[in-house]
Amino acid sequence: MARPQTDIEAGREELIDIVIAMIEERGNVGFTVTELAARAGMSPASLYRYFDSKEAVIEAVAERWFRPKVEMMEEIAASDLPPRRKMYEFYARHFSHVRALWERDPVAFATYCELGDEHFELVRGFIDLGDHYLGEIIAEAMADGHFAGLDVDEAISLINQMTSVYTNIGVMQYLMPKLSEAKLARIIDAVFDGLSAVDRGAAAVTGLRAA
Repeated sequence: MARPQTDIEAGREELIDIVIAMIEERGNVGFTVTELAARAGMSPASLYRYFDSKEAVIEAVAERWFRPKVEMMEEIAASDLPPRRKMYEFYARHFSHVRALWERDPVAFATYCELGDEHFELVRGFIDLGDHYLGEIIAEAMADGHFAGLDVDEAISLINQMTSVYTNIGVMQYLMPKLSEAKLARIIDAVFDGLSAVDRGAAAVTGLRAA
């Protein structure tokens, strides 16, 4: 059972609801504290009881956006699934959730992408948290003999690059119709079956010329 909210917590959640409604109605992220206070039926001074700055409001909106994603990552990381399946679920559940948001309202989705770009430092912590849970899955896979010759940080970097179209929402909004769980599964299989520090010839190719 969820713990009861304090008046301040309940007021913060109501204000976040209002900001989200404003974003989705207007298709942009521009708002002032005065405008938000008026929409909430309070004075700007009263609003500062709940948030001490506009940046704090935006950070709370980001936390709301990422909350279900964090819960999914925590659930998957704590599961008893084998590492290969765990990594697939790590990406597939995120993709399914984000795709549903995009399908519901592509314009609002694009606005959230813009919001993330403009306030990247506010959402960096959630990205770092994703790397943390991915690192746990990679460490389990390494214990089973995968990713030979790589350390965890190298593997995180490489896998992030290989799967970026399923995690970068700014890219996803343009490629969404071409993305699928079936394609993602093939990517994860390729990661597990081929990713290592072994040079299989690509780095040794010579005589290539730039187009």
